[in-house]
Amino acid sequence: MFIKQTPQTHMCKSRKSMDVIQPNTPKSSKSLSSSPNYNFDTTNSNDFNINNKKKNKKYNNNYYSKSSTSSTTSNSSLSTLKDSLPENPHIYNFSEICAATNNFLAKPISSSSTSSSWRCTLRDKQAIVFKRKLRHPIDSSDLRDRLSLVCRGHHSSLIRLLGASLSGNCIYLVYEYVSGANLADCLRNRMNPNFTVLSSWLSRIKIAADIAHGLDYIHNCSGLDSKFIHNHIKTTSVIVSEDQLHAKICHFGTAELCGESLRFDGPILGKSDSGGIKIEGTRGYMAPEFQGSGIATQKCDVYAFGVVLLELLSGEEGLRYVFDEGGGGYKRVSVIETAREAVSGGVGGVRRWADRRLKDSFPVEVAEKTVIVGLECVEEDPYKRPDMGRVAGMVSRLYLESVNWAERIGVPIDFTVSMAPR
Repeated sequence: MFIKQTPQTHMCKSRKSMDVIQPNTPKSSKSLSSSPNYNFDTTNSNDFNINNKKKNKKYNNNYYSKSSTSSTTSNSSLSTLKDSLPENPHIYNFSEICAATNNFLAKPISSSSTSSSWRCTLRDKQAIVFKRKLRHPIDSSDLRDRLSLVCRGHHSSLIRLLGASLSGNCIYLVYEYVSGANLADCLRNRMNPNFTVLSSWLSRIKIAADIAHGLDYIHNCSGLDSKFIHNHIKTTSVIVSEDQLHAKICHFGTAELCGESLRFDGPILGKSDSGGIKIEGTRGYMAPEFQGSGIATQKCDVYAFGVVLLELLSGEEGLRYVFDEGGGGYKRVSVIETAREAVSGGVGGVRRWADRRLKDSFPVEVAEKTVIVGLECVEEDPYKRPDMGRVAGMVSRLYLESVNWAERIGVPIDFTVSMAPR
């Protein structure tokens, strides 16, 4: 991809703006005044104004008054529109990342063996910086190409990627900051297990619809090709905004930028000592074929979404270990297995399996259909799983059925909930 660098004298005064990826905007070969479509007869216009000055004085005053008001409104609208438009992705200097995170001495938001994250301020914007290891080595030009590809996609259910930086075999991804909490914390409050901000059925099915539409956009509607995947769907990768309980998917573009996608070939950095490829993922969300081959596909995203959907219904973790009083040890419990038992349990099985904190206030028929959709997504055979376009359609219909149910029984649809700890 050819990326044009604009000289500094034609850009902002800040040197940092030189790192912005410039869009390829073709220049017009003719100026506005030389175009034959923009010729105006100024002489006739002046004669008309002179001859009709007195006759149209009142009209002209009203016209210019309205024009002034319209111009002010238009300028305000354009300013609002400009603020809402996404910026071009940035290639940050590593020194900027170090300064923003206090040389990574700031308290991280999260930390694991594969990634760490910090909340900071970069170029006067609140952001979250994620540190991840590269699967394939890339250079700055390759990073620009990938960023240009990823940042074409924009959706209300995706957290926007602002830019990235490289250092060694690590990449630092900078995302916009969204006020809220991750879905796992919303469902399971460690301080008070009996409390959840998602205490209504409508809030949970709405979040399911948000995630489904976000994934459908990534797979089918982003303008990219059919191989584009997410590869990090789980409850901790979904942020629930504090204002309207709207779900936003994190880590959009991580698979592409870290080399987890099959789109880019090259030497693999994540090999074990035995020469095999390390499988990196979260237990409970990895599809069986991904655990066997390490190759992520769109069907792997469908599987992970199915697990998240079943978690929304039950309130339980995708995979957990509970103490077995009879055996004296711990046994593995999967939300997929308990959901299958609930469906096969006959009448009332799903109702007993659903999260008790919903207080039995939900449409049972819709809940049963939702469980079936979740189980279809987690089929062992990837070819039996539906694609995200079909899943998003089914979840949307279930959401509409839930809204109709709420209107019949008088449940409030618009609501706000505080996420403060109880």
